[in-house]
Formats: sequence, structure tokens, C-alpha cells
Amino acid sequence: MSPQSRVSAFDIRLIIALLTGIYGVVLTVLGLFVTSAEEIDNKSAGVNINLWTGLALVVVSLLFVLWARLRPLRVPEHREDEEAGTPK
Repeated sequence: MSPQSRVSAFDIRLIIALLTGIYGVVLTVLGLFVTSAEEIDNKSAGVNINLWTGLALVVVSLLFVLWARLRPLRVPEHREDEEAGTPK
């Protein structure tokens, strides 16, 4: 990291991770505790779609967080002498 850059405070990858994580947890809970075996058999050919989709969304969310941690956005620091147009 260069001395004239800082880590960005706003990273859209973390917002996406939060949203997909929330949806993933909700679908996982629905798949484990709310969806009945009859619904699974009648509507999705024996596959608990809520559970598997929820787990996939949680994994995607974790990958987004890992990506943001391993490759953070860098924003150059604002320098007043550059703003005034004076050379260094």
C-alpha cells in the first residue's frame, strides 16, 4: 500500500454480501424449519430448494466478504497542494 492511499470506507461488495447473507439465512431457516416434506415433494420434485438456495447464498456472501478483505479498494488521499494546482 502506498503512503498516499487509504482503504475505502464504502465498498459495494460488503453491501452485496450483507444482502445476500440475510436472504441466505432466511431461506436456510425456511428450508430447515418451515417447509414441509409434502411441499417439497409436490412443488420441487423432492429437492428442498429453500435450503440449497439459502446455503448457496450464504457461501456467495462469504466469498464477497473474503474478496473485499483480500483485495480492499484503495482511494488516493486528498492533498491540498494538488487541489490548488501547485506543483509538489
